[in-house]
Amino acid sequence: MTANPRSKIVTQGQQRSPNRAMLRAVGFQDQDFSKPIVGIANGYSTITPCNLGLNDLALRAETGLRQAGAMPQIFGTITISDGISMGTEGMKYSLVSRDVIADAIETVCNGQSMDGVLALGGCDKNMPGAMIAIARMNIPAIFVYGGTIKPGNYQGQDLTVVSAFEAVGRYSAGKISEEELLGIERNACPGAGSCGGMFTANTMSSAFEAMGMSLPYSSTMAAEDAEKAESSEKSAFVLVEAIRRQILPQQILTRKAFENAIAVIMAVGGSTNSVLHLLAIANTMGVPLTLDDFEMMRRRVPVLCDLKPSGKYVTTNLHQAGGIPQVMKMLLVQDLLHGDALTITGQTIAEVLADIPSTPSQNQEVIRPWSNPLYAQGHLAILKGNLATEGAVAKITGVKKREMTGPARVFESEETCLAAILAGTIKPGDIIVVRYEGPKGGPGMREMLAPTSAIIGAGLGDSVGLITDGRFSGGTYGLVVGHVAPEAAVGGAIALVQEGDSITIDAEAQLLQLNISDAELDSRFKSWQPPHPRYPRGVLAKYASLVSSSSLGAVTDLNLSL
Repeated sequence: MTANPRSKIVTQGQQRSPNRAMLRAVGFQDQDFSKPIVGIANGYSTITPCNLGLNDLALRAETGLRQAGAMPQIFGTITISDGISMGTEGMKYSLVSRDVIADAIETVCNGQSMDGVLALGGCDKNMPGAMIAIARMNIPAIFVYGGTIKPGNYQGQDLTVVSAFEAVGRYSAGKISEEELLGIERNACPGAGSCGGMFTANTMSSAFEAMGMSLPYSSTMAAEDAEKAESSEKSAFVLVEAIRRQILPQQILTRKAFENAIAVIMAVGGSTNSVLHLLAIANTMGVPLTLDDFEMMRRRVPVLCDLKPSGKYVTTNLHQAGGIPQVMKMLLVQDLLHGDALTITGQTIAEVLADIPSTPSQNQEVIRPWSNPLYAQGHLAILKGNLATEGAVAKITGVKKREMTGPARVFESEETCLAAILAGTIKPGDIIVVRYEGPKGGPGMREMLAPTSAIIGAGLGDSVGLITDGRFSGGTYGLVVGHVAPEAAVGGAIALVQEGDSITIDAEAQLLQLNISDAELDSRFKSWQPPHPRYPRGVLAKYASLVSSSSLGAVTDLNLSL
């Protein structure tokens, strides 16, 4: 095998460069200098169960790369545990970490002139962070997901981490005892792996499999099962072959690949965060993609999978039922997938799915037959109106009532909103507004899992709406609208809402409206003053100064040429 000429270290080494001396110290021998150098971007940490098993996968991938004829070099990337930081100031660093991860992987791979990269991630931002870097560098790459956590169990009920958040709301509403609250909390997360429902981590892993950047079935494997380690090693062999053939991300991450990912996300009932992340990756790759593309796909693709947070089953159940390949084959048969899109294996999507049955097994209930979907259309609706002229994202699975008009209950932060819910001051018919939590205003666009879970736990999920310029966890459901843009910090209309104003959320009409006159809205804007930055220095200050609107993916290196 010949190395990619891009690798200055290898080519200089072949010319007896002094660079070789440093590489000898980390294990290179004479015969290794003609081999491709492959980075293993390892997100291992003991911070979160999502990333707890990644080091074992990295070592397994390292073995595979050596056997395939490459020289692996492992380096670390960071992670933030969304589930642990949720509801705290620390959550402001979550979305920021996506761009830090991207910057780190780009910096190491380009700084060391690597010929390819195998990226390992578990928690939510590891995946889009890695893919943004892969799109920037355009060297052969593959993503290896750390795997999903197995469900917890308490009193015969399967649990996820969201169960613990919802239990707090139920306890505060007097619906469960403290003993039951503690029982749920103690049993919700039984071991290693990312949050078990079709939350953000499993949504993004599914999207990357659909895009051809991960191996078939790998996105739904359990972290602690042997097949996950085997898939990691196989990924290494596939990557080395891709280096040999020079299969590059720009050949895989095409417009067709993004459309395939959106179709799969709709079919599995995936996270609202996928909208933000796919926009960011597309921007980096130079692929035109807008919020309207998600709405177009929503109208064409039904929700086929009955998965948590609003459904019955967890991701390990989906894996047992046929995984993402089964969902993709159903979409392909209905001409809702681009079968000619390339994958990292060198095969097309159609070739990868050739042996997959066209219909799901009748011995399972996770994947519905095409004739009996969970919902006739997708669940991620794009809303616009005078409250969101650039757009907002609503997740409407599990919602009995998709239209609501009610009085605004205005909060300037997540903490004050949560306190009001737990105190019982939010009433049926209210529409909660949580603002100054956007990309710039937060900064960092915190997820509102604590308030939304408290609403569900209090039994208000079908009678209370919530809108925010922040984000939602993949575990959120109910009549909730996030990513409201323009955000409050830049003078978006959400900043101008007053307590008691009438607001309409209408998912069917794709409308998010503040029911006041244009003249009144203009008058309020003229008297509005931008807030002082919350952080004068450090990573949050830098992020706030660079980040784009959520309608563009909240990227920090916006490509204005698109």
